[in-house]
Amino acid sequence: MITINDIANQVGVSISTVSRVLNHKSKKYRISSKTEEQILKAADELGYRPNELARGLRLKKTHSIGLVVPDIANPFFANVTQIIQKQAYEAGYSLIVCNTNEDISLEIEHVELLRRKGVDGYIIMPVGTLFEHIEDLVEHKKPLVLLDRNIEHIDANCVVVDNYKGAFQATSYLIENGHTRIAIIQGLRNTYTNNERVKGYLDALRKNGLEIDETLMVGKDFRKENGYIETKMLLNLENPPTAIFAFSDLITLGTLQAFLEESIKVPEDISLITFDDIDFAPYLFSPLTAVRQPRQMLGEVAVKLLIDDLKSKGRIERKKIVLDPKLITRKSVKLLTHARVDTTKINMINQY
Repeated sequence: MITINDIANQVGVSISTVSRVLNHKSKKYRISSKTEEQILKAADELGYRPNELARGLRLKKTHSIGLVVPDIANPFFANVTQIIQKQAYEAGYSLIVCNTNEDISLEIEHVELLRRKGVDGYIIMPVGTLFEHIEDLVEHKKPLVLLDRNIEHIDANCVVVDNYKGAFQATSYLIENGHTRIAIIQGLRNTYTNNERVKGYLDALRKNGLEIDETLMVGKDFRKENGYIETKMLLNLENPPTAIFAFSDLITLGTLQAFLEESIKVPEDISLITFDDIDFAPYLFSPLTAVRQPRQMLGEVAVKLLIDDLKSKGRIERKKIVLDPKLITRKSVKLLTHARVDTTKINMINQY
């Protein structure tokens, strides 16, 4: 392993001079440009690589960010993780990713692991059922961004999508197309994301004078199996829904699997809207109408907020950034014969 001592010996200068040049302090210590050039050339020729661990211990920085993800198998979270990794790398930080599988006990363990590793900051997409471990990070002034899921009583930087608005738009669109029996397949209950989507759904029903039928409000997590099982149950109701609103990409995959097994066609037999807008949604036999989350913006804003916090050392005001979703209308919603559609009531993008 090449050290600064090897560079010093080759150039014929002191170890401190080499250290100052490599740490970009040549001007401060009045080191000549000729000596600086010789040292940098020798470092390159010898293949010198700085010991980041030792440097981190000395500066009390690791130039690493910890990312806590609720389900890396979910295409939405996988895509956001990729964006965060790219943005962090460009800012000079490595990324340590921890997957919790929507398990709060694993989340607590992973946060503690990241603390032991001494990461400079945290981006956490929390399960959202317990908060003490996150409150502890805030109390100890650890740079932190909550992403996708907000915890209202915690004073931390936060980036979320307006889940309420997205769900309200999706449900309203179904109602505009004549649907009155609209089922939702929920994600993890009693969490910020799920609760906001349920509120949007309920308020859209109430605004249009529709009865709330709790037998149509099903589901327990954001996974494929949940979508599959709950869709099977909904299809076997005495009075099944005419439309299903699935709260995640993975739930939608389970729903589509159930439709295939039951020979159900979209939208001829039932209408379907999904939240997230999975990448292949436009390319299905019946392209899916979806609430699109601005994944690129979510990742970019989260990293920017964290880097700004790191640079300011906690002196800047905490921010809550709420991003707008977009309802992308395609071919998966059937217009029932008695419907009177006024699409000007809904802010959406048409994409076929």
